[in-house]
Amino acid sequence: MIETEKAKEKLLLVGISVQDGDDAEDSIEELAGLVETAGAQAVGAVIQKRERMHPATYIGKGKAEELKGLIWETQADGIVCDDELTPAQLRNLTDLLGVKVMDRTLVILDIFAMRASTNEGKIQVELAQLRYRASRLSGFGKSMSRLGGGIGTRGPGEKKLEMDRRLIGSRISQLKKELSEVARHREITRGQRIKNRIPVAAIVGYTNAGKSTLLNTLTDAEVLEEDMLFATLDPTTRLLSLSGKQQILLTDTVGFIRKLPHHLIEAFKSTLEEAKYADFIIHVVDASNPQADKQIHIVYETLRKLGVEDKKIVTLLNKQDQKTEEGPLHDCYADYTIPVSAKYGTGLGEVKRVLEELLREEHVLIERMVPYGQAGALQLIRKSGELLEERYEADGIFIRAYVPVETYGKINF
Repeated sequence: MIETEKAKEKLLLVGISVQDGDDAEDSIEELAGLVETAGAQAVGAVIQKRERMHPATYIGKGKAEELKGLIWETQADGIVCDDELTPAQLRNLTDLLGVKVMDRTLVILDIFAMRASTNEGKIQVELAQLRYRASRLSGFGKSMSRLGGGIGTRGPGEKKLEMDRRLIGSRISQLKKELSEVARHREITRGQRIKNRIPVAAIVGYTNAGKSTLLNTLTDAEVLEEDMLFATLDPTTRLLSLSGKQQILLTDTVGFIRKLPHHLIEAFKSTLEEAKYADFIIHVVDASNPQADKQIHIVYETLRKLGVEDKKIVTLLNKQDQKTEEGPLHDCYADYTIPVSAKYGTGLGEVKRVLEELLREEHVLIERMVPYGQAGALQLIRKSGELLEERYEADGIFIRAYVPVETYGKINF
């Protein structure tokens, strides 16, 4: 039996540069990575310099005609625009070019549909996709009937494209109810962590910075690691044991990216809010990436949108084993900056030391003699604090320990 490999979609990438020195070229390069991750092939790229994107056709009509010729030359199956298109732009470009027209948001949503594995992740992705499609039903027009496969048809897929607004609205309402129930369970879990006084550090960073590798190396989490954008989607939480019986929960979060679709931010709000409710932020940066400075900026912009403020931040300059340039890389927002290689474990001892230091900052140091009649208090200290020294003497038990403020208030001796 002869097996034939399914041909990849050939796509042209289209972007707008509104001013000299912007990141249009970097963004297009990243879009090529997204298209490849989604299973297609980028066969060319066009960037038009304009003061602003054309309200009707995204690029100018003259450039659209040039693009039509390029589509014929490359035998492209469609185009992907580097910005989110309006329904009018989508419809007009489809009419002008006669091929499938997509935007960056649709590609990202498609990748998320591939990556979602948990029930919560699948609900979040479908909700984001349906909200996106509901606002663009008029823009898809005739193209709805020729979406026979490829990017943009995963998850809800073709049957969702054929739904009318009423049916999509009904499905969105149902998904929102399901998601609110999932969010309620997440809040209960969060409350349990607070009750148990286990501190939480949220691992954030640009997609493919090495967050999952870090979690695996520190905690043996066995999370999927791949050198691609959005390799993992569903958040994972694992317990990390430190010296002195200290413990901290590490929670991996969804990777950030340029122009992260607002539909995704809204749908994944309960997941992304892990960073908002965490005690500390561990910011993982791909130090080997030439665009690391810009990626750092994008991460902090996204955190601000999520309302993540006034958190102690530990930035890990990851992939030191791949770094070729010796240029300085700074994170002016971080409280601590540590060069590491999560893959090989380099620098992770320092990471643990810094986490121990941060935990101790939240505790009170006590040095005192505990009468033997009140020795039961030691159990409370062992359970919630860090017992550094325990020495039995004639008058009682001398202890030196770090304890939470709440525990300190309960100790009377």
